[in-house]
Amino acid sequence: MTNPNNISLNISHALKFIDSHALDIPMLTILGDNGEVLDGAQAPDIDKDTALKLYETMRFIRLLDERMQAAQRQGRVSFYMQCLGEEAAITASAAALKQDDMIMAQYREQAAIAYRGFTLEQFMNQLFSNEKDLGKGRQMPVHYGSKELHYLTISSPLGTQIPQATGYAYGQKLKHIDKETGKLESEIDNVTICYFGEGAASEGDFHAGLNMAAVHEAPVIFFARNNGYAISTPADEQFKGDGIASRGVGYGIKTIRVDGADALAVFAATQAARKIAAEQGEPVLIESIAYRLGAHSTSDDPSGYRSKEEEAAFKANCPIERFKKWLSKQGWIDEKEDEAAKDKIREDILAAVKVAEKVQKPALEELVSDVYDTPIPSLQKQYEELKEHIKQHPDAYPVTAGRIK
Repeated sequence: MTNPNNISLNISHALKFIDSHALDIPMLTILGDNGEVLDGAQAPDIDKDTALKLYETMRFIRLLDERMQAAQRQGRVSFYMQCLGEEAAITASAAALKQDDMIMAQYREQAAIAYRGFTLEQFMNQLFSNEKDLGKGRQMPVHYGSKELHYLTISSPLGTQIPQATGYAYGQKLKHIDKETGKLESEIDNVTICYFGEGAASEGDFHAGLNMAAVHEAPVIFFARNNGYAISTPADEQFKGDGIASRGVGYGIKTIRVDGADALAVFAATQAARKIAAEQGEPVLIESIAYRLGAHSTSDDPSGYRSKEEEAAFKANCPIERFKKWLSKQGWIDEKEDEAAKDKIREDILAAVKVAEKVQKPALEELVSDVYDTPIPSLQKQYEELKEHIKQHPDAYPVTAGRIK
């Protein structure tokens, strides 16, 4: 029988609706609270160097987040967003990729770019929007990007990276398609991972991106961070289905739900997802379940929508400590050395803050000088008007006024 509707062809004579939770979607968990591999679980193949780099990145991001949250409260930077509680989800997934796989992030994935090699100085230059910032100060803080590290510059509007990831991944696949048969003739060199929160999964771009990826079989890993809240909106006010994973199944995408506070589970899931994307040329959806321990951003006060008791209950499940306990059981980490390293990182971060905040802001003329080889007349006119405006109101533009020629 032909099947133009592309549906399963099983017939029923009983009137029966399928419940929204008809699928029983499990959550992959490998590590117990004490760092032991749980009965029946299989730890992924991860070598000592990778495991230590993973831990050291999580440790660095936790300390960076603490310092920069404080720096924002002191008025030294304008804005900040922490990765607090989701360090394992982001770092372990990045560790399971190739260095030159494309990362398209939302805005809480600083651990992924840190794992790739983004330096402390580069973090500070971006956060302070100074003249050494790769983005020339044109982005909000924490909107990182690096062509060298294959990390697409973050965009503030939610979900825009999702269809972009599908398109980019499809382009990665095209290089491996036989032009005569239209079939995949070799394993795909690089894939794309796309991070977003469960709140962004309510955007139209999410549905367009996933459907396009499923139909065209793009080698993209969709990594949905279900951390419980879209700013102040709890998950039960965002959707009625079984999380975000059920949507992947609905779109015909291979899907897995994973404990986002379990670094080994995330690493194993992402490693397997990358294998599917590269070898089969198909998309995969990973739903990470991890509680957002901090505020949505420094502009948010979570006490207005959740209790201290709720936060305290989840703080006990620290992803960094959980993985550290596993490392200790392997004999790969020394407690004294770890504490000494933390002290050194804190010192380095504070020193980097003091340096970066004194670096000049980007020159005003760079607003137009690198847009066109020769600025068009209308743009040049706007620039001259801007200079005159700043000269007339120097007190309103103390940083810029003194540098205008």
